[in-house]
Amino acid sequence: MSRTSRQSLGTVLIRLGVLSLCAALSGECLPAIAQNSSGSLSAIETLIRSKQYDQAVQTAQRQLRQAPTNYRLWTLKAIALSLKGSTSDAVAAFDKALHLSPNYMPALKGEVQLLYGNADERAAPLLERILKTDPGDSTAHEMLAILKRKQGDCNGAVEHFAPITEKLEKHAGSLEAYGDCLVQLKRYTDAVPVFQKLVTALPDQSYPRYDLAVVLISAKQYDLALDALAPLLAANTQDPDVLSLASEVNEALGNTPKAVALLRQAIVLSPSAADYYAAFAALCFDHDSFQTGIRMMDVGLKHLPDNPAIYLSRGLLHAQLAEYDAAEADFRKAEQLDSTQSVSAYALDLAELQKNNPQRALEKVQAQVKEHPESALLNFLLAKLLTDETPSADSAAFKQALDSVQRAVHLEPNLVSAHDLLAKMYLDTGQYDRAVEECHVALQYAPADETATYHLVIALRHMGQKDELPALVKRLSQLHQDSLKKETERKRFQLEVRQVPPGR
Repeated sequence: MSRTSRQSLGTVLIRLGVLSLCAALSGECLPAIAQNSSGSLSAIETLIRSKQYDQAVQTAQRQLRQAPTNYRLWTLKAIALSLKGSTSDAVAAFDKALHLSPNYMPALKGEVQLLYGNADERAAPLLERILKTDPGDSTAHEMLAILKRKQGDCNGAVEHFAPITEKLEKHAGSLEAYGDCLVQLKRYTDAVPVFQKLVTALPDQSYPRYDLAVVLISAKQYDLALDALAPLLAANTQDPDVLSLASEVNEALGNTPKAVALLRQAIVLSPSAADYYAAFAALCFDHDSFQTGIRMMDVGLKHLPDNPAIYLSRGLLHAQLAEYDAAEADFRKAEQLDSTQSVSAYALDLAELQKNNPQRALEKVQAQVKEHPESALLNFLLAKLLTDETPSADSAAFKQALDSVQRAVHLEPNLVSAHDLLAKMYLDTGQYDRAVEECHVALQYAPADETATYHLVIALRHMGQKDELPALVKRLSQLHQDSLKKETERKRFQLEVRQVPPGR
């Protein structure tokens, strides 16, 4: 362990109570571990104070041969080992001390710090033990909160962050973790003051203001969100994410011309970012500017020719103008581009598929279907792999795929993806009435199924039932906007919480 690392560990041990702050970092003093004990413990303390860690360990070991159940000796040995960088041996020594005296606080806190520094989950029960003895220990609350957040337990993390909010004002890493958990729990209003503290804690950083604006938008506090973004915009920012966010705020406040101008600027700065085209399409849907949206999607496809979301957005814009041939072409292209993603959404161990070897994947699934013919998912996956090769309707592969997907929906009627695939196959063979039936079944189980909805638009259009199309297209546009919004929100809030000791 380097000198810097040793001092850092010593500083945290001081704050935890294992060492007391007698002379800053250059002359740490130990707590009264020995109290009224013999001079043997004091001798070890003196060696540690003078940073003679090897001699301290050797002296402690000699004393332990005579007093193997002395938990204070074990603790001093552990402290010396930790300060000299022998982490695993230090943990073992702390464990021995706690075996002899389960609630001995210097040993508890010393071992917690070592485990926590290595993201070891064994720190959590020790922290719980500390808090049971001292419920007001803010450092233990903070450590436990961060550990729970790393484990994905945001409810548990918030429970421990909440009592110490005022003590986190300069703890940027903990504020980020706390705010992120509140967002994950959709407690946006509660998250606002946390991110305000983060802005104060990091006045020279721009990302806390951006994150604060995101939270304020989620809490529908648009005026405050615009205020949060103002310093970033005043600096004549070239950050397209900031421009896009400011566009969203201006649109929410009714300033559509400003929203459009900001979003156009974001697209100019980052023409290969699909999210900005999705946001522009949403503006066009809201303001019936369908032709303008189509032109922008054309631009997007020049930069991102294989992006299914842009094809789907453009198809919806065409549909709003009753340009159903163009809409159908875009829908089919979107589905073709998204086919591999649809397959990989199923958690099957298809290593060959991941290696872009669809033929081997197909052979593997065919073998699995033979072994498990009653598996709806395997039958569906077989059909999907077969149709990905776009076989002709009169080919053996197409007929096998049709048999497999029909079997899948028979075995598991609520398998929505199978109904979607079956509807597509009926569309490809001109069986529009049967495609409509499959779409209705899929929508019965999943009312927000975009795929079933645009399949239904195509089928009804070919059947000449155009009266239903405007309402259906409007519904599809709303579903698409909702899914884009959810994806945008998911991407925006990917905070990288730094692993820092609490209070640093």
